Amino acid sequence: MRLFLLAFLAIVSWLLSACVASASVAGSPEDPYTNEGETQTYTVNEDGSFSKLDSMTLHVNNEAGVARAAQQYIWFNRNMAEVQIIEAYTTSTDGVRHDVQPDGIRDVQEARSFNAPMFQDIQEKVIVFPAVEPGSRVHLTYRKTQKTPIVTGEFSDFTPPDLAPTHNFHLIYDLPADKPLYADARGFTAEPPVTHDGRTRYEFRYDRAHFGRLEHGSVAYVSYGDRLMVSTFADYGAFAATYRASSVDPSARDAALVRLAQSVTAREVTPRAKAKALYDWVRRNVRYVAINVGRGAVVPHPASAVLADRYGDCKDHVALYGALLDAVGIRNEPALISNGTVYTLPSVPGYGVINHVITWLPDLQMYADSTASNVEFGFLPSTDMDRPVVLVADGKLAQTPATAAMAHRSDLSITVAPDGSASFVYQVQASGWAAEQGREMLRMQTPAQREDSIQAELRSANLNGTATLATSDLNATDGPLTITMKGTLESLVVPGTAASIPALTSFAGGFSADTQYWLGERQRTQPFVCRNLELHEHARISLPANFRVLDMPEATQAQDRFIDFHSQYSFDPLTNVVTMTRDGTTHFDSEVCTPDEFARMRPTIERVGRDVRAEVIVKSTLVESSHMAAFSPSTPSASLSPFAP
Repeated sequence: MRLFLLAFLAIVSWLLSACVASASVAGSPEDPYTNEGETQTYTVNEDGSFSKLDSMTLHVNNEAGVARAAQQYIWFNRNMAEVQIIEAYTTSTDGVRHDVQPDGIRDVQEARSFNAPMFQDIQEKVIVFPAVEPGSRVHLTYRKTQKTPIVTGEFSDFTPPDLAPTHNFHLIYDLPADKPLYADARGFTAEPPVTHDGRTRYEFRYDRAHFGRLEHGSVAYVSYGDRLMVSTFADYGAFAATYRASSVDPSARDAALVRLAQSVTAREVTPRAKAKALYDWVRRNVRYVAINVGRGAVVPHPASAVLADRYGDCKDHVALYGALLDAVGIRNEPALISNGTVYTLPSVPGYGVINHVITWLPDLQMYADSTASNVEFGFLPSTDMDRPVVLVADGKLAQTPATAAMAHRSDLSITVAPDGSASFVYQVQASGWAAEQGREMLRMQTPAQREDSIQAELRSANLNGTATLATSDLNATDGPLTITMKGTLESLVVPGTAASIPALTSFAGGFSADTQYWLGERQRTQPFVCRNLELHEHARISLPANFRVLDMPEATQAQDRFIDFHSQYSFDPLTNVVTMTRDGTTHFDSEVCTPDEFARMRPTIERVGRDVRAEVIVKSTLVESSHMAAFSPSTPSASLSPFAP
């Protein structure tokens, strides 16, 4: 369900250009802006520190380009780096230069680090350009000096395309000759390295006039498209070794940590139960501050400090959870991963693609990510699923689970009154990865938000009415989530004429929402996210005596390699009751499906889509108002939920 199961595929589609750019450097006017030329020159020192000189010119093509180009952001860690703006100005369409004034350049604390003192060194330098309009050009030259290397003695850099027309883009890396640079360049052209005076210069060029739009639900462009990763790490084993060395924590056996671990697991017997109890404690009690690995020093804060502060980023969560596990004798190790919708790693390692760390429990053969407060132990958030990880202990590559179970069972009972209004009872049970996500959302809702959600649930099915809501125990940390809605519907069907009643078997979500996602694209050219689902929906519509059924939907059965679906419809003329069921299961081998797989499953999905739009056709006679009172639905009972508004 969209409301209770948290739309699991909320992936933003960026509408960029719609047709191939012309040979003109300015690009098509349909593209918001064009990068007319940019050169990034990295001068890397022996210890891994570096200076980056970046000079770029952006041509603003339209109003959308004004919003995207008129402000530029450069992130840096103020304790490790500094940024100097050398030149920043706008050239207006009449050729006049408009310089950025000093008050147009500000250092701003990264929003995620607010109220978290140990992360307030993460900053963004914001440059606000004047006189930006369609046809103008934005020029920026700056130098970023990384005084302290992210990893001592090593350097890495990841460059994804900006997904805007790009011309004359040069990346230059100047390193000591005894420090070779390894590269995985896809779509970038590598020039032969040149060695002179004890240093080697590596250069890569990039030029692309057009990017197609990102399709609805597609994985990150860099998973399958152009990107450049350069690194002085020879392999992932060497990369993991540096993180392993940096994560050594003398405070890991602190007495307070040991006491907490023993207290939390006192009633647990098995290693899995102990690991779960500690995981639940960390995810419920330690606030996650989302600073990606590589945005600062790749060194976790001491576990004792994280425990005292009750917040931390991903590597701090892993450090604390790992120390607690160690205290009760459960083996664990960090696992480096790419968080988001990047499902592949380049052949050379480095920070940028790898931006997150989770926990691997080898004896339990499972992963855990305690930064995900809404994920039950035994599952991973979708941003961690089905992707390679680097196990820090030995530097080997492994893979997180390819799929996860989720089942959704719903039962909807609608009783129609003679005047066309109705009362209803709707119960849904979610199990698997979606259950805890629903509990977390419901726990966090205010009464006003709860009421808004109920109304959104009804609107999603094109219904108007009121309802109350009750749930199973929201303090549970595992097991199914059950939600019950009771209420009334206004004018479900207009009496006195032939009319249709939607063949609803669920409200928001269910088969209806899933088919909307699947059919969001007629054709696909990009890999896309496809999580496995098991849905069982049942509905019952009780009609009053003044209604008769004229037509019923036909049962549907659809099956292919990936999807099993069938529906049934029946009408009992003795009780005037319509019964409907829909059952379906998907059988994907991975969280990512290919365009070819979509083409093979699309006919089945279209049949499901037609089925969920089915209607029951009825005809009724008008009922006198004096009689209608006797048949009108009773006022719904008070909500069973203590959180009801």
